[in-house]
Amino acid sequence: MTAPHNTLHSALSECAEVVTATASGIAVEQLGNRTPCEKFTVAELLDHLGQTLSSSTRAARKEPQPGEGAVPGMSAQTVARCAETAAAAWSAPEAYEGTTHFGPGEMPAGFAATITLEELALHGWDLARATGRPFDLGDETAQLVLSAVEEIAEQARANGAFGPPVPVPADAPAFHQALGASGRNPAWSG
Repeated sequence: MTAPHNTLHSALSECAEVVTATASGIAVEQLGNRTPCEKFTVAELLDHLGQTLSSSTRAARKEPQPGEGAVPGMSAQTVARCAETAAAAWSAPEAYEGTTHFGPGEMPAGFAATITLEELALHGWDLARATGRPFDLGDETAQLVLSAVEEIAEQARANGAFGPPVPVPADAPAFHQALGASGRNPAWSG
């Protein structure tokens, strides 16, 4: 996906705002809830998303990534702050230039931003569905999320990050198409 910096950053900011609102509303008693992402409870998904967003912030700033190690559990409030910090880090046009280290290794910085958008949108929706909160994105952001999901879907399925596609109607909203392409059922309820 080669969206211009300002378009991609706008979508990242919108998703980060929705994720911040979602995470900020998670109650302690909801941490054990199942999520649409079958391998994660709410608490486990918060840990995953918080770690991913922290790594994304370092990627945007072209900072080194720490090695693997035990990471303490992340609170919902910490994940909300991580979403805000990641969006702020990707606000700089130079964040999208060159290459950076993110996830499995070095990649084009713009692609790291695209993965960040996909992670915020899909896992933010997972958290919202698991905790009974709304997760609404504007049409332009939803279209960018769909493009991001379609770009990485094959690789994500190969490494187990996405499940088999879930059929959705051809005229479904772009975000529902993105959910289906990622192996999520847009009608999922705990």
